[in-house]
Amino acid sequence: MREAFGTTFDVPLGYLNTAAVGVPPAPTAAAVADAVRRWSTGLDNGGTADPHVTTARRAFGRLVGVPGDRVASGASVSQLVALVAASVPPTTSVLVAKGDFTSLTFPFAAHDLRITEVDLDDVPAHAPRHDLVAVSVVQSADGRAVDLDALRAAGTPVLLDATQAVGWTPLDLGWADWVVAAGYKFLMAPRGCAWLACSPAALARTTPAAANWYAGDDPWTSVYGLPLRLAPDARRLDLSPVWLSQFGAAESLPYLAGLDLGEVREHAVGLANDLLTALDLPPTPSPIVSLGLPGAAEKLAAAGVRSSVRAGRVRLAFHLYNTAEDVDAVLAALR
Repeated sequence: MREAFGTTFDVPLGYLNTAAVGVPPAPTAAAVADAVRRWSTGLDNGGTADPHVTTARRAFGRLVGVPGDRVASGASVSQLVALVAASVPPTTSVLVAKGDFTSLTFPFAAHDLRITEVDLDDVPAHAPRHDLVAVSVVQSADGRAVDLDALRAAGTPVLLDATQAVGWTPLDLGWADWVVAAGYKFLMAPRGCAWLACSPAALARTTPAAANWYAGDDPWTSVYGLPLRLAPDARRLDLSPVWLSQFGAAESLPYLAGLDLGEVREHAVGLANDLLTALDLPPTPSPIVSLGLPGAAEKLAAAGVRSSVRAGRVRLAFHLYNTAEDVDAVLAALR
């Protein structure tokens, strides 16, 4: 067990794969295990998870700088992005970054919208020529970040995917039209939970294309029959929750929202840059490191270091539970 930022983690030496799967704090793992125990003995009912859904929703809002009543709860990034893609006119011109994660871009392509790809650094400059920008705050493949200040100044409506940013760095994204993120990476929640934060104007024009009983004004009294009667706030976009995932999210997200994320960023990025310095590579403002060293993936795997291969390069990701020992493990494996 490791102790970090006021809690414990059962994370092994050399686990540097948070950009793929985050390791939960011990209380999160315990909460999910207890939920499985209750499920296996028939102790829960349909509404048991409801307060946990609310807790996770509000904590996500705190993490991205948006009130909880403007946050919708779903199961995956693509499902929530699809709501946005289904809500814009068919003539919408969408600007995306080359090589961005396809759960962000595929929903727009599937709706046959006009999509333009440009290099990440060029997104803010090209934004005024388009109706909508859809871009990740931090790129999944290599950890590069979009210039949020320049993008905000461009004035074009924007959908931000914060999946690889939220949980390790402070974010104040209340200015964006939509902000989406999955819970199972740096938020250290189980797979099966995601959130979509909306500005008031964006919420008003987002179609509840997956309208279901849980999006009802009062889910437990509007569960049968017509007419359509959806919640007046962002809950109108909710998907019926994945229960076990929400039990975990209700532990991990409030924990993260209560931390000084500036300290978390300093810790995680500092470790990434310690590794890069030792490899004579330039520093990064991100905890995600992309290495093009020959044979690196095989060497790391043989040494028990957990990483991923993305876009043909080895991807390592540091989080609050990593230490200098993890850096040393990587260096020993590569050398």
